[in-house]
Amino acid sequence: MKHKTLGFIGAGNMASSLVGGLVADGYPARDIWVSDVDEAKLDALSLKFGVNVSGDNRRVAGLAEILVLAVKPQILRGVAEGVADLVAETRPLVLSVVAGVGESAIDRWLGGGQAIVRCMPNTPALVKSSATALHANGKTTSAERSEAESILRAVGVTVWVEREEALDAVTAISGSGPAYFFLLMEAMENAAADLGLDPAIARLLVQQTALGAARIAIESEEGPSQLRQRVTSPKGTTEQAIGVFEERGLREIVKEAVSAAHARAIELARDLGEE
Repeated sequence: MKHKTLGFIGAGNMASSLVGGLVADGYPARDIWVSDVDEAKLDALSLKFGVNVSGDNRRVAGLAEILVLAVKPQILRGVAEGVADLVAETRPLVLSVVAGVGESAIDRWLGGGQAIVRCMPNTPALVKSSATALHANGKTTSAERSEAESILRAVGVTVWVEREEALDAVTAISGSGPAYFFLLMEAMENAAADLGLDPAIARLLVQQTALGAARIAIESEEGPSQLRQRVTSPKGTTEQAIGVFEERGLREIVKEAVSAAHARAIELARDLGEE
């Protein structure tokens, strides 16, 4: 089976995670190119995965049949405009894993008329457990949608959203979400220390409990409300803890926090290139 030449502009954590997942999934390293200004990152990718690397974005853009934009939002415009003439000629499928920058801005910077899929993976892509939402613009064919999905599935699960605006909500939930869970884990570890548990033991217990709860949620047909009730015995220890969470307004705190993240995502999209 012939694989398309896949080019990454940017060699940061997300690009590295995608490259690693694709190679592990059988995508030929010889068909993957990565460019970046950081030679150390390129050398590490070349050594670890055997992919082609270059310090020249234009070289990668000129070769790519699928072009992945994986740079920081603040430099995306300059990067896109720097390869726009090549992209206009070769017409690759463009995937953007850049947070906060809309399809219309990316298309404008690339010269217009491009097939673009915005992809919102999250940091668990580093351990092949990403939750990725995708949105394709009107120039993207069904075959190109399938290609985009297969690339992002290499590092986790994927879902499609019909409205690009929904990606702002995705950013607030799964994009920022790992930090919410880390904060809860941190708080639980601190509480365990206050109760006299050894910090190393507390950390292991919290980590395994989080992993176990997530696996049960994934594998169960029941929702979180039902699962919570199953482990909350009347007048038991869990009921006491849940009662404190409810009394202190945990649900409203989470709702306000997610709303704040959502508002910031919209603000960033505007500031980073939307007209």
